[in-house]
Amino acid sequence: MSFPTHRPRRLRTTPAMRRLTAEHRLSASELILPAFIREGLAEPNPIASMPGVQQHTTDTLKRAASEAVELGVGGIMLFGIPAVRDATGTASLDPEGVLNKAIRDVRAEVGDELVIMSDVCLDEFTDHGHCGVVDANGYVDNDATLEIYGRMAVAQAEAGAHVLGPSGMMDGQIAVIRQALEEAGHANTAVVAYAAKYASAFYGPFREAVDSQLTGDRRTYQMDAANRREAILEVELDLEEGADMVMVKPAMSYLDILADVAAMSPVPVAAYQISGEYSMIEAAAANGWIDRRAAITESVLGIKRAGANMVLTYWASELAGWLKES
Repeated sequence: MSFPTHRPRRLRTTPAMRRLTAEHRLSASELILPAFIREGLAEPNPIASMPGVQQHTTDTLKRAASEAVELGVGGIMLFGIPAVRDATGTASLDPEGVLNKAIRDVRAEVGDELVIMSDVCLDEFTDHGHCGVVDANGYVDNDATLEIYGRMAVAQAEAGAHVLGPSGMMDGQIAVIRQALEEAGHANTAVVAYAAKYASAFYGPFREAVDSQLTGDRRTYQMDAANRREAILEVELDLEEGADMVMVKPAMSYLDILADVAAMSPVPVAAYQISGEYSMIEAAAANGWIDRRAAITESVLGIKRAGANMVLTYWASELAGWLKES
């Protein structure tokens, strides 16, 4: 390349030129809205560490889902917070429990116009806050947990979830869930595997969002932040077990992992822009240190550029509204 024959700035001269030559674009249909519902609330409960996000009541959750449909958002991922917890997360299996009821309510509200996803994990339902059954030594028992995951997945499928999201990082969870779904007659219920989910310091605000009871950490089952190749192994195993989609979580500090996974995955790839990513941008914007709208848009575009086919983000509906305006 020689100057002045080659001037890359020619393709940046106007907004119209930049739009025309953009390599990646955001679409509302590729966004997924994570949403929390808490049992027993009379009014929605704002989450202090996540300004603009709340624990929903049934009515406000249905309104959020309807709004997402109107804005063209692709999906909603539901998390439930029960009133009563125990050591094995019994409330997760109750057909009238907070999450299963929420799935039914949202499905009745929006039908098939929005892809309804649900969290298959025990951390919100256990009194110790771990994602599985804890043995006498305080270690999460992988195989005992899988049995519950299978039953939990069937309960959520029967409630009307289109896609199940096992997020516990138990070995073999996709195979067990897929088998349970097939045996229960839910062959068309899809599974998005949280295939490469890392133990991250950026989950902090989410712990408030789900009123986590966790003490300690989840490093014996979530991935180590130092590891890159291991993510491909995790994805390959989940694909072999029948995952319909795979996910990288978190997104921000793991864009290299996302790019690696996107380059090898034969199925759609999701990335979760987690609570800490959300809260940092909101806090910096509230202090006037960054342009909020520009930072939100750029952060999600970066995830898309790294290879995500879909992005879970707490700004899904707001961003979809901006995209609709433009």
